[in-house]
Amino acid sequence: MLNYREKILESASYLKNRIQSPPTMGLVLGSGLGDLSNAISDRIEIAYNDIPHFPTTTVVGHAGSLLFGKFKDKHVVLMQGRFHYYEGYTMKQVVFPYYVLHQLGVQTMILTNSCGGINKDYTPGDIVVIDDFISLVSNNPLIGENDDLLGPRFPDMTEPYSNRLKSIAKESAQHLKLPYKEGVYGFFSGPYYETRAEIRAFSNMGCDLIGMSTVPETIACNHMGVEVLAFAVVTNMATGIQQKKHDHHHVVKMAKQASEKLTSWLDDLIEKL
Repeated sequence: MLNYREKILESASYLKNRIQSPPTMGLVLGSGLGDLSNAISDRIEIAYNDIPHFPTTTVVGHAGSLLFGKFKDKHVVLMQGRFHYYEGYTMKQVVFPYYVLHQLGVQTMILTNSCGGINKDYTPGDIVVIDDFISLVSNNPLIGENDDLLGPRFPDMTEPYSNRLKSIAKESAQHLKLPYKEGVYGFFSGPYYETRAEIRAFSNMGCDLIGMSTVPETIACNHMGVEVLAFAVVTNMATGIQQKKHDHHHVVKMAKQASEKLTSWLDDLIEKL
């Protein structure tokens, strides 16, 4: 674990020498949601490949870089693409960047993702404020020896997504007259799209959404004491609910269509934070 922390500090040191102002807020852009980066000014972009110990993203629709700059006069950092367990990384590698960003000064993390809808009240294009999660994966980033300097052995998950941030997000949506949904996100390892039987089981468990990201980073952020807010873009209905086969290129296309609405929401929300 000491080696893990040393790597975090080395990555953070590399970045501190290349940015002008430390970020206090981080945003994570899911598949097809990279257009949100257009709103950033005073930009400094650093490729994941150039950062010591960072993994490399391999997924279509993920740019693979950190973008530092200002958004509504706030110093932010955008993760243009995230890492997934299904890419073959360990859970600790998946969440490594979040510990690095926390070392830089990030205290608030806004996560976005593209996912499938299980709740039949949802339709593709809906934006969902994630209220809670169910992990359908037996592994998580806190398994193994705990480093008390990174966070507690048993972090509380009563409020994995900040009630304060959710309240501000809802006020912002009402101000903009933007429709939204709320729901529980189910984390599935992938990379295959779930079977009909699995979706029926997940629905019975209480999942409104199904996706292959977001939960490991939520766990890590709560471990560090970072406030989390998460938005899911429903790009398709889950297996057995929609009557056609899944296509990742369609997922990216639907996410891009929703990104303008989500950008407007984030623009107003971040101003209110």
